[in-house]
Amino acid sequence: MSRKETVSRFLETAAKAMAGTSLAESNDMLAMQVVALIPQGAKVFCPARTELEKVISQLLQNPTPDYSEAEITVEEASGAIAETGTVVCTSAGGKTLQASLLPSHHIAVVKSENIFVDLDAFFAAQDPILPTNITFITGPSRTADIELSLVVGVHGPERLDVIVV
Repeated sequence: MSRKETVSRFLETAAKAMAGTSLAESNDMLAMQVVALIPQGAKVFCPARTELEKVISQLLQNPTPDYSEAEITVEEASGAIAETGTVVCTSAGGKTLQASLLPSHHIAVVKSENIFVDLDAFFAAQDPILPTNITFITGPSRTADIELSLVVGVHGPERLDVIVV
């Protein structure tokens, strides 16, 4: 499968999993798309550890250094799985995994070269010594164990947007 087909498949399967999806052709387009997803005055956590996060963090109107106070987290994900539309967040480089789970809205930025066809391809590309924590996020948090009714946002964000760069 070509890179373009892999990205296209990821965007399609992530959308089927109820994630908002978009493609940004440049850092400027990425910044515009992120800003458009953030309501006026919302508290936003962005770790600003990667180059893409640094570009985004400069444009935030109401940043917070504490993800537990944030309504929205914006971060670069470690990777993604095209087969399932899954975003992969890890603790590599000191990243805080709870930042992707606690706020009600998670905006994940994924570089196209970090999208893998399936889980096997993802793990084959990783260092043999894996990070302490790996979180797989497929769409917004949802559960059906409360009176057998589907409830969104119980165990994580109720909204997930993914932007592929």
